[in-house]
Amino acid sequence: EMLDGRAYRVVDGDTLMVLDSANRQREIRLFGIDAIEGNQQCLDAHGKPWACGREAAKAVRAFIGRSAVSCVVRDHDKFGRDVAVCDVRGLDLNRWIVRSGWAVADERFGSDYVAAEKEAQAARAGIFAGSFTRPSQWRSQHREG
Repeated sequence: EMLDGRAYRVVDGDTLMVLDSANRQREIRLFGIDAIEGNQQCLDAHGKPWACGREAAKAVRAFIGRSAVSCVVRDHDKFGRDVAVCDVRGLDLNRWIVRSGWAVADERFGSDYVAAEKEAQAARAGIFAGSFTRPSQWRSQHREG
């Protein structure tokens, strides 16, 4: 399924709210990547904590800007979200987020973005400038209850 629209909200580094061409609200989870959580902290190169989760969402918001997003829905997750690979201005958004250091490749779903993660590490981009807990591990440590 193709989904074109306008991202009116970036929930976090790998989740968007999109208004599709039929004016329906769709929640999209970006395929194959796992972004830093919204309230997650990272350490910079000097070991100082910073709000990497907020910065990740801000960077994705700025990159998309007012551009349309064009997504190929691959699946649906347990929360009913569309799981998709999205393009912005002809660029793979999922890859851009990982390469910019705001997410890691989620290898449970294939190796599509492993090379982009290696590039981000080499460039010390975003979260790779210092140290961080992988998002999946951070979530299991911060579950409610």
